[in-house]
Amino acid sequence: MLLDASRLHVLVEVAHAGSIAAAATRMGFTPSALSQQLTKLEREVGAPLVDRGRAGTTLTELGRILLEHGERVVGELRDAERAVQSAINNQPQQIAVGAFSTAARTVLPQALAVLRTQRPGVRFSLVDVEPPDGYGLVVARELDLLITHRYPGTVLPPATGLRRQLLFRDPLRLVLPRGHRFAGSAEVALADLQDDDWISGAPGVSYRVFLESLGSVHVAYETADYEVTLALIAAGLGISLVPASMLRHDDRVAVRNLRAPTTREIYIVHACRPSALVAELISELRATRTQPV
Repeated sequence: MLLDASRLHVLVEVAHAGSIAAAATRMGFTPSALSQQLTKLEREVGAPLVDRGRAGTTLTELGRILLEHGERVVGELRDAERAVQSAINNQPQQIAVGAFSTAARTVLPQALAVLRTQRPGVRFSLVDVEPPDGYGLVVARELDLLITHRYPGTVLPPATGLRRQLLFRDPLRLVLPRGHRFAGSAEVALADLQDDDWISGAPGVSYRVFLESLGSVHVAYETADYEVTLALIAAGLGISLVPASMLRHDDRVAVRNLRAPTTREIYIVHACRPSALVAELISELRATRTQPV
């Protein structure tokens, strides 16, 4: 049995979009037509690949197994298409980047601006992708480059068939209200902050997992926005660890070093054989990063 590549593509799109309706919009089909293709693939395989529910579409265990192979198949087909286009046009015409929000604000804009000046005919696109997501998008070549991170105490996802490289280490700084009992200290131990109100992202996000690995901490406010975090701290409502790349001089708060220095690691993920354009972008990212490795 040789599975139909176009139907594998449908499975990949449904998995990435989260529903048949959303995948149909992305692919330019009606939901019913896409659902029929998915049903035909299930018949080919001989078992259900998705669970269809009101809340969306989730993959079965077999669907998840096939997705890993489908992403690689779709990725290879896209590579083949781009290789042909490159031979005809002498250069790739577009590059898609996925990045988490703080990277999209700090390390990425300058590198993209430089590359856009050097390659005025290339179209660039950016997609918000919060870690640990995004690896499958690179495998399927929906993304040419992923910028992701890892906090201490968390595990990086497998990068099977991809290349993952450390871009830089981003030190975590303790940010306190000006009136905090440790605001005048040069260094602070995390163990001395167990009774404080913390500001963090929602349960399950990398920073929250790291924070909870430190012991019993009370998260009083949940936000993924560092501007909101700093505003809450300035108002005296809590404390947080903020990446150094996101900090600027702010008289409203006190920024202190941790007694045991802690960093989050910033990675780039791409195909094992990246295009010349992706290689150029990686070079610019390394040249313009704000923190040394």
